[in-house]
Parts: sequence; structure tokens; C-alpha cells
Amino acid sequence: MYNFLDFTKKTVVVAGASSGIGRQIAITLSRLDGRVVLIARREEQLKETIAMMEGNNHLYYPADLNNVDEIDALIKKVVVDVGSIDGLAYCAGISRPRPLRVVSPEALENMMKINFFSFYEMVRSATKKGNYNKGMRIVGLSSTASPMGGKGQSAYSASKAAMDATVHVLAQELADKDICINTIRAGMTDTDMYKGFLKARGEEGKEYLLTKQILGIANVQDIANAAVYLLSPKARFITGANIAVDGGYTCH
Repeated sequence: MYNFLDFTKKTVVVAGASSGIGRQIAITLSRLDGRVVLIARREEQLKETIAMMEGNNHLYYPADLNNVDEIDALIKKVVVDVGSIDGLAYCAGISRPRPLRVVSPEALENMMKINFFSFYEMVRSATKKGNYNKGMRIVGLSSTASPMGGKGQSAYSASKAAMDATVHVLAQELADKDICINTIRAGMTDTDMYKGFLKARGEEGKEYLLTKQILGIANVQDIANAAVYLLSPKARFITGANIAVDGGYTCH
């Protein structure tokens, strides 16, 4: 049988693999015969992700990605342990809605650090000579909040917009290395973030959201499917793009 997406002999790093979309990307890659390197802060939840995956050749590295200056050494260790990598999915991030009047410089820095600075540093480290294989694919998990953020999302929207903007430039810089880099602007997805949204906004907030996100609330597999495609050799002609996987949210 023809397997359209085959990750046999491919090694993909998934940052933020302890839950939600990152976890589902890791699981899906394992089902397609990929070897997955999982990175996240919470070791017990990384172990839970490993237990859900197929195959036994996966590794995990507990690491706090807020420590941007430790990322380069982490990538070096991964390469020493498993060899050069074929793909990187960056799914780590936080969303803490706050109005402008209470967003301190420290809060803004913390948001940018995990949502953007660490993404940038991981891309920089992973694309160094010897750390990647030809045809590497990189995917960053962005959000519809990048182009269309709501009240209280100024810091979050800025961090995701930074991710979206930087791939336009990095795609040009990395093309000579045969590396493609893109982001996925995910719509509201049934994760802990969505549960927080429901707690804050209630049924009224959900009803309003569904007038915008016309296909309903995404599940994690919806987003993982798009990410895995972009990580595959089949996506060789897509780079520097911000792909909307949002149930129609941004079509209005």
C-alpha cells in the first residue's frame, strides 16, 4: 500500500510534546514510523506521551525552554545522541490573557521568551552545520491571534505575530540549505487553553467564537495532521508561509 506520509528513517524533534497539540504531533509521527525526540519541562507527562506512541526508538529530554541560553547545548546533546535531525516542530507556548493596564514589562518578556525567543533559538541551533539533514522541515505553532487577536491578547498576539513574521525572512535565509520553515495559525482547539477560555468567557464566549470559527472547535488531530504534512518531504514546495488551520476563523 502506498504510504503518502512516510517518516521511516526520519528523526523529528517536537518541543512542547508533553500535552495538547505537541503530544498529538509526536503520536502521529510515531504512527508513520518516524523517530521522535520529545522536549518539554514536565518529565512525567513526557513519559505519558511516550507510552501513547508506537515504536520503541523515541527519546525525551526534560528541559525548561524558558532558559533560552540552554537551548543550543540541548540541541547539541540531541544530535550527539540520535544524529542529525530531519524535522523540528515547536509547539511550546503560553497564553495568559491580560489587559494592557496590567501587562508589565516582565510579563511581556516572559510571553515573548517562551513563545518566540526560544522558537528562534531552537531554529538557529537546529540549522547549524552538522545538526540537520538535507531537506529538513521546521514548523512553528502560531495562532489566529497573530492576525486577529481579541481583547486582552496584546502580548500573546505580539509573540505569535513575531513567529509568523520571522519565518518569511528565515525561509529566504535557509533555502540554500534546502530547509523549509512555516507556521500554522491554529484556531481554537480542544486543549487546556480552550478549557481556560471557557472558564473565563463561559457559554456566551463559546457561542460568539462559533460564529467566527464556522467549522466548530478543532481537535488536536486536526492541527497535528497539518503539522505532520508540513514536516514531510511532500511539503517541499511550501516555505515562508503562515498556514491557517482555523475552521474558517480568518476567512471573514
